[in-house]
Amino acid sequence: MIRFEDVSVTYDGAAAPTVTGVDFEVPEGELVLLVGPSGVGKSTVLGAVSGLVPHFTGGTLRGRVTVAGRDTRTHKPRELADVVGTVGQDPLSHFVTDTVEEELAYGMESLGLAPDVMRRRVEETLDLLGLADLRDRPIATLSGGQRQRVAIGSVLTPHPRVLVLDEPTSALDPAAAEEVLAVLQRLVHDLGTTVLMAEHRLERVVQYADRVALLPAPGAPPLLGTPAEVMAVSPVFPPVVGLGRLADWAPLPLTVRDARRRAGALRDRLSTVVPDEAPGAQDGPPGASGTAPSPPPAGPPAPVRRPGFLRRRRALPRPAAPAPGAPAALAGSLTVRRGRVEALRRVDLTVARGETVALMGRNGAGKSTLLGTLVGLVAPTAGTVRAGGADPHRTAPRDLVRRVGLVPQEPRDLLYADTVAAECAAADEDAGAAPGTCRALVTGLLPGVDDDTHPRDLSEGQRLALALAVVLTARPPLLLLDEPTRGLDYAAKSRLVAVLRALAAEGHAIVLATHDVELAAELAHRVVILADGEVVADGPTAEVVVASPSFAPQVTKVLAPQRWLTVAQVRRALEDERAGEPHV
Repeated sequence: MIRFEDVSVTYDGAAAPTVTGVDFEVPEGELVLLVGPSGVGKSTVLGAVSGLVPHFTGGTLRGRVTVAGRDTRTHKPRELADVVGTVGQDPLSHFVTDTVEEELAYGMESLGLAPDVMRRRVEETLDLLGLADLRDRPIATLSGGQRQRVAIGSVLTPHPRVLVLDEPTSALDPAAAEEVLAVLQRLVHDLGTTVLMAEHRLERVVQYADRVALLPAPGAPPLLGTPAEVMAVSPVFPPVVGLGRLADWAPLPLTVRDARRRAGALRDRLSTVVPDEAPGAQDGPPGASGTAPSPPPAGPPAPVRRPGFLRRRRALPRPAAPAPGAPAALAGSLTVRRGRVEALRRVDLTVARGETVALMGRNGAGKSTLLGTLVGLVAPTAGTVRAGGADPHRTAPRDLVRRVGLVPQEPRDLLYADTVAAECAAADEDAGAAPGTCRALVTGLLPGVDDDTHPRDLSEGQRLALALAVVLTARPPLLLLDEPTRGLDYAAKSRLVAVLRALAAEGHAIVLATHDVELAAELAHRVVILADGEVVADGPTAEVVVASPSFAPQVTKVLAPQRWLTVAQVRRALEDERAGEPHV
């Protein structure tokens, strides 16, 4: 169905091909998973299937890509639309209508399908993806995860023979991700749909793949094989595979069920060991400990860079420092209404300095609204909110930016310059930081990004890393992150975790809204679960996630009822056991 014949793609101005030596076939009715570190060209390979590469992106494509017998060099994307359905990393770029139902119908209207067929397929898709309650909602009012489900639904309704999906579960909560993947599996098995999908959250998807194509490095040819074969050599792999490698299991498990069947001996070895209860503290950088961090130096750091009219090109006056011991963030009986929707209901939340809190919950639960309230972008309807000792929606922006920084779901909202170097220079100037501070953070998060690269030419994960570096340059005392690992591979996520742990150890408070249960297990001291705008759980990470089937990480599920959260915890315990030292 899809055939790559010695394909290479070189973009205009690039010194070397982005991908080269791509030569494999995806038969009809197979799901092939494309994996590899950030920036190796996965999105380029996907774009070549739909014809977006090179007809839309530019550059030179050598070799041949055929889809259902059509050569993508001679068929533009509109001439492939009846065969190929594509969902990119950014759902917003796909929408052309205002409401959910209209968006689901638009692709079928473009193909001239009969009204009765369109109506039936829209209803089927609304039910399949759990969108029935949102059918009349304006797309602009949806959460990021809800928009992603609508984007997926809009390409399902025309019933294409080939689906090309780039990070389809990145903004979805665990339950919604399982529903989407179950739908894809049904399409593959029952209808013979061909699926080529790139995804960084392998713990969600690797078990559904028939085969895996690994792009190991930029410009390197792909390695194709069964999931177990590729995971044995892949530089990116899910926690369950990491646990299998640590325990020397062969063949490597791909699912929690397979791992649990082999984990009896490992559970016995760990039965007398007490797991780390605060992963964010215990796994910290050298010098970090599980004790409460010391307060930050007097006076908050330089301002975080903000978009639009809030951006400044000169030093701003420092506000008075919060009182010692005061919480970094505080919400009391916080209620927020947006039209007829009550986004938050009587939310109580306190975040201490040096504490990392993960906000979790299904799509539309109110996580982004809570972050927006803490940074002053959303005014509360009732209740109180404090951030850095100030009322954020009543504080002048020039004062507020010195107290709190936000990295939104869409990193491009923070990026304005024409090159990475210019973006970093502007961030240093805005923050009053030493020249090179932002660039060093970019290098630490994503090595190998050139100074002259335009931010729009970066992958979604690379743009996110750049936006993170821009905000972290100012080292705000309260840092808010909305889906910070979207588009990041495991190595980039590990580097991000190290940076955030170091900030927490210095006394910075961090609140992150995330569907990434593995990130919460690695980083968070506390987990707060929201549902329909209300707090339904708030406690130490181990207690909350172990008790939740939806939000428990893979290691917890494999080693339950023991309270292990991460592969790193298990590795330290086994190393201490071999050294004859107690693990505490």
